[in-house]
Amino acid sequence: MSTSQPTAAPPPARRRFTRPVAVSVNGVVIPSAAIARETQHHQASDPDQAWVLAAQALAIRELLSQEAERLSIVAEPVEDGEGRRETLQEARLRELVEREVKVPRADEAACRRYYQANLGRFRSADLCEVAHILVAKGPQAREGAERLIAELRQRPERFAESAAAHSLCPSGKQGGNLGQIGPGQTVPEFETALRGLEAGAVHPEPIESRYGLHIVRLDRRIEGRQMPFELVRERIADYLEDAVHRRALRQYVAILAGRAQLTGIDFGAAAGPLVQ
Repeated sequence: MSTSQPTAAPPPARRRFTRPVAVSVNGVVIPSAAIARETQHHQASDPDQAWVLAAQALAIRELLSQEAERLSIVAEPVEDGEGRRETLQEARLRELVEREVKVPRADEAACRRYYQANLGRFRSADLCEVAHILVAKGPQAREGAERLIAELRQRPERFAESAAAHSLCPSGKQGGNLGQIGPGQTVPEFETALRGLEAGAVHPEPIESRYGLHIVRLDRRIEGRQMPFELVRERIADYLEDAVHRRALRQYVAILAGRAQLTGIDFGAAAGPLVQ
C-alpha cells in the first residue's frame, strides 16, 4: 500500500506593481519614464504609493507651468547662498507663486500669542559641567569600572587622580574634565545618564557607548533661560508666515486643479507635502 507525501504549500505570490492609467493635465501627458525617475524623491511603503506621489508631484508642476504660460510669466534665474542657480522654468514657477500667492506679514499680536503658547520652545539649552573616566569595554573592564565607581562614591576627591591613571580619553590629563556640554554634543547614552544625575554625584553604573565604558560625574547643571520675545520675534514671524504660505499654496493648487482636465491622477491629497 503506497502512501502519498504531503504536498508543500506554494510560496506566497509576490505583490505585483501595477501602474495607473496614463497621467495628463489639460491634455499634456506626463511620460511614465518621467514619473519613474521622480519616484526616487518620494519615500513610500510600496512602489505603487511611490508612483502615485511622483505622479502627483509632476502633475502639480505641470499645472503651475501651464498657468505661468497662460499669464506670460517671465523671470530671471537667481542664485542661492551656495551658488546654485535656478533653471528658467524654476524661475518662472517661483515668480508665479510670488505673484499669485500673497501672504501677509505675521503681526505683533499673532507672534506674541504663539510665543506665550510655546514658551518651552524658546529656552536656551541646559548645560552640564561634566567629568568622566573612559575605560575599554569587556567583562573584566566592566567589573573594574564598577569597583572604581564604588571607590569614587566613597572617596570623590580621588576622581582627578583616577582619571589621570585610568582614562583612555585625553581629558584624563585634566582630571577627566569635559567642561560645559549641551544637547547633541555627546553620545545619546551619555546624555541619558546625565538627566537623572544630581550635581556632585558619580553615576552608579558604567555608561556604555561606542567609545567604551564611561565613569561619569556631574559637577554642575546650568538651567537654560527663557529667551525674551524680542530676541525670537523674527524667527516666530518667519515660521508663521511659512505655515500660512504652505496653506495658501495648497489652496492655489487646488483651485488650478479644479479648473483643469485631469486623467490618471487624484488631487484629493496631492497638495500636502508635495507642494514645496
